[in-house]
Amino acid sequence: MALLQHPGYEEEKLQRVAEQLPCREVQAGTLLALMGQPQQYSYPSIFIYGHRASGKSHVMNVLLKELELPHATVSCVECVSVALLFEQVLLSFFGCDAASLLPRSPSLSDFVRIYREQCSQSPARQTRYIVMEKAEILRDTDANLLPALLRLQELVEDNVTVILLSEIVWDTFRPNTGCFEPLLLNFPDYSKGNILQQILSQDRHPSYSAEFYSSYINILLGVFYSVCRDLRELRHLAALNFSKFCEPLADGKVKETDTHKLWRNIEPHLKKAMQTVYLREVSRSFLLIAAYLASYNPARTDKRFFLKHHGKIRKTNFLKKNEKTSNHLLGPKPFPLDRLLAIFYSVVDSRVAPTASIFSQISSLVTLQLLTQVSHDDQLDTPKYKCAVSLDFICAISRTVSFDIMKYLYDFL
Repeated sequence: MALLQHPGYEEEKLQRVAEQLPCREVQAGTLLALMGQPQQYSYPSIFIYGHRASGKSHVMNVLLKELELPHATVSCVECVSVALLFEQVLLSFFGCDAASLLPRSPSLSDFVRIYREQCSQSPARQTRYIVMEKAEILRDTDANLLPALLRLQELVEDNVTVILLSEIVWDTFRPNTGCFEPLLLNFPDYSKGNILQQILSQDRHPSYSAEFYSSYINILLGVFYSVCRDLRELRHLAALNFSKFCEPLADGKVKETDTHKLWRNIEPHLKKAMQTVYLREVSRSFLLIAAYLASYNPARTDKRFFLKHHGKIRKTNFLKKNEKTSNHLLGPKPFPLDRLLAIFYSVVDSRVAPTASIFSQISSLVTLQLLTQVSHDDQLDTPKYKCAVSLDFICAISRTVSFDIMKYLYDFL
């Protein structure tokens, strides 16, 4: 609890914050130190990054609500235009009347002007906080928006701090023209012990003892922790399979202390659930491998590499004499979506069924800038992509799924 001591806030409020943030006291304490006392000017912008379900949004929401700090939480996914973003900020700080002053297609200067007018009428007594969730989407908006948000305190002449939450590191955000550098704060993944503590504190079943539920969570983490660190998904898996784990107890066949028999009963169900989680990770790796092959192999070689019964093809015909320059020296070439999927289902064999989640994983690879979309967003029929990873990177990914990518690269025949 000593980590959350701060002279600007009451001990009771800090106590409530600490109780709601198990295993994240260090990060909460660091944030409090960066934010300072409520009446003081805070740093203009803070960039918080970490993997999904590492507690970024939860820590921010608990701090701002329990300490009763004025704030606006903006989801960059929901705000499909900058107009919605500006409207939500003005609505949170100044009410409906201020938000209605925005023109139909507001510019950044319109937002700054209205914000300054409202500040003159109701100056800030405490630091105002704007929390931008899924901030990586800001990279695809107007080039001036992100640099302006980072120095919004200077533009509006108000005690306001912009906090960006992202799953991606700051280096992928920094524009080529330069910008104000925010303070960086990393949220590491939860350790195995942290996840055990989180699930036990939030989801313990009241009908069973704490020792019994703890042994179940230990069994679950022993199976899933190596392929899944997402706290939300692990909590879902724990709730989903707990009834199966308790079936022998309900039938009176075993006691709570007979962990071995309980494990034998739950093992086939966990293996089935494991296939769903594991294949999602595998398919993402194979999608990236397929994208690399599509970028660096000529399209005419697909039949030779990926068809099992392609017939005899003479090597002299396969290797054109005029192709003396390595494709890796020329750089990645664009490829259509249908070619990516064709190569993907060829290299992954029958391990992954064709589902809609494949397309969401392609979108996530684009968001992570491992793939680059080179066609327009409104081109729905045949979107085109480029692979943006290096040979060393894709070789490392290939080793994780036991795939020899060098056998499928045209330059290394």
